[in-house]
Amino acid sequence: MTLTIATSIDDVLAAMANGARPIAGGTDLVVGARQGKVTMPTDLVAIDRVTELATVSKDGDSIRIGAGVTHAQLLTNDVVVNELTSVADAAALVGSPATRNVGTIGGNVMNGSPAMDTGAPLMVLGASAELQTSSGSREVTLADLWTGPSQTSANTDELCTALVIPQPAPSSGSAYIRLEYRRAMEIAVVGAAAALTLDGDSISSVRVALTAVAPTIIEVDGLDSLVGAPANDETFEAIAAAAREQARPISDLRASDRYRRHTIGVMARRAAHAASVRASGQIVPVPVNRAFGVGENPENIR
Repeated sequence: MTLTIATSIDDVLAAMANGARPIAGGTDLVVGARQGKVTMPTDLVAIDRVTELATVSKDGDSIRIGAGVTHAQLLTNDVVVNELTSVADAAALVGSPATRNVGTIGGNVMNGSPAMDTGAPLMVLGASAELQTSSGSREVTLADLWTGPSQTSANTDELCTALVIPQPAPSSGSAYIRLEYRRAMEIAVVGAAAALTLDGDSISSVRVALTAVAPTIIEVDGLDSLVGAPANDETFEAIAAAAREQARPISDLRASDRYRRHTIGVMARRAAHAASVRASGQIVPVPVNRAFGVGENPENIR
């Protein structure tokens, strides 16, 4: 095995052109290799020292999160916490403190797991992945990037350099909430993210995406019919019903398909409610799971 220590994007792209696989925190790759789920690549290029990949910035009408930004950094970045709050909700739930301090958002996205926590929040916020090679770059929507469990449409020589997110409109809020059996080192059984914009007491836009209920993270279709509806329990229940109907869960050691289908509706309703509270200007601390006592006292959130 060879390991190249890169200090610039050009260094990374040169190594990838020769067949090396990029690695940042290694929280997915190393664990997967130890468990025999993946084969450790022959050649690796470490990207954790590439400072260009580790920044959050505003660029015109977009917010760019560098692929090398860690989950811990997401939790301390004012732009993420205040304007992309669902991403901060998700980052707070990833693994352990050790994992959050080395694991990166780019690694999370490119791993392609349907159970990743940051994926649904990024999807409802309209994020695209910026993929770069030595000859150019392109942006790919997350729906087009994720093609199956741990599969993406990226070419082997393409490096994810950033997640590009449209600037949220005024009176917007977002939230991510997941079912928890325990408070640490949990992989999502089901999860849901919601992003809403309000016009007074009515919804002017709404997006909801679901975690761990299909081969990829999916967005709930048909919610445009709720534009103009009041942000109330009836509307949130309509979102829950759509989530349950469109989910395609499987049964495994963590939950049955029937249980996942029921609970994804609960998570979608709670995420939409929390997003609407934030959109109204009220503060709901990050993460929503802790602020509303999910996993501890679920009746605290309707």
